[in-house]
Amino acid sequence: MSLTTRQLTLATLDRQLLLERRRLDVAEAVRQVCALQAQTPASPYVALWNRVRDFVPADLDAAFADGRIVKATLMRITLHAVHADDYGPYRAAMLTALRTSRLADRRFLATGLTPADADGLLPELAGFLARPRTGAEVESEVTGRFGEHAHRLWWALRAYAPVRHAPVGGPWSFTLPNSYVGSSAAPVPLPEEADTGVQWLLRSYLRAFGPATAQDFARFTRLGRPAATRALQELGDQVVRVTGPDDTTLFDLADATVPAEDTPVPPRLLPMWDSSLLAHTVPGRFMPQEYRPLVVRRNGDVLPCLLVDGRVAGVWRTTDDGLELTAFRKLAKAEWQGLTEEAEKLSVLLADREPTVYRRYRHWWEKGFPHAERVTVSARRAAPGARRSVPATPAPRP
Repeated sequence: MSLTTRQLTLATLDRQLLLERRRLDVAEAVRQVCALQAQTPASPYVALWNRVRDFVPADLDAAFADGRIVKATLMRITLHAVHADDYGPYRAAMLTALRTSRLADRRFLATGLTPADADGLLPELAGFLARPRTGAEVESEVTGRFGEHAHRLWWALRAYAPVRHAPVGGPWSFTLPNSYVGSSAAPVPLPEEADTGVQWLLRSYLRAFGPATAQDFARFTRLGRPAATRALQELGDQVVRVTGPDDTTLFDLADATVPAEDTPVPPRLLPMWDSSLLAHTVPGRFMPQEYRPLVVRRNGDVLPCLLVDGRVAGVWRTTDDGLELTAFRKLAKAEWQGLTEEAEKLSVLLADREPTVYRRYRHWWEKGFPHAERVTVSARRAAPGARRSVPATPAPRP
């Protein structure tokens, strides 16, 4: 059987819990989708709101607080929220890439310190981070030995040492200054643990984003094609080959399924850096090529997106008047209605947490988006029991 582009999109939507919100414990939901991008503290919450039926933000607060969900630097050397049971294998898989990304960086090399200097601090760091500490406290602790280089030494260590971000409160559990605490993961896993970790991560990836190519997995993790190919070989008959569009060779878990091509797709309002947009080779399974420059900015920011029929159709942001939805193409009335209903529900969630979420990124809207339509969902209209009637108005052209 050869899968179509539409079926691949549906497969990812289904595995990412975006075809239907499901009644799941938040930790189990995070495990099912592999990992949630978490550079911005609000994003895991908005991501789960899109995926979990009757999502309660306090449940995620509690999961972060009791350690069932861990926030740490992992794939692509960025912050992710992952299930606690996945953290150790994921870190073992990523450790060499994380460590090299910092210890081979010119910012670390300019200090004159050696990798042995950094690695030698790992046991001491584990003891110091037995309870949560701020980055400034860690730097102060090591300044006596490394003086002015303490800042860059900690910059390197916090990427690959067995540490996780500690929740400190605020609307999304994490706020500045960041706080860190040690984890039980081994500072330096054995080689066989690293190999097992890559296999574990690959299985999780295919469960959440498959069917996919070795190159897709390499992009999601930055582990490289050789590591992906080796893991696929080692998994043996746990993985099967699938033919994709243009006879592309894809891989999937042996027991995985793909939805029928006529499966309906609901609208969604994805958070910044949603993992589903970063899991496959450019432009991605949900991203029309022509929209990528609008959504993925030159510095790597991935804006909050409107998903219509499983494809990115625009962006959204909070304003003083409510949630502003900007479409890059003309949408049908029914499509606007579906997006508006989602925006009303999201506004209720944000009203209890941070109504102005992502406002620090509003500068991306200052230049405008060409050929767009725009709807603003008023905070008043989003209140429970309010009538749903928001007129669509064309956005001004830049």
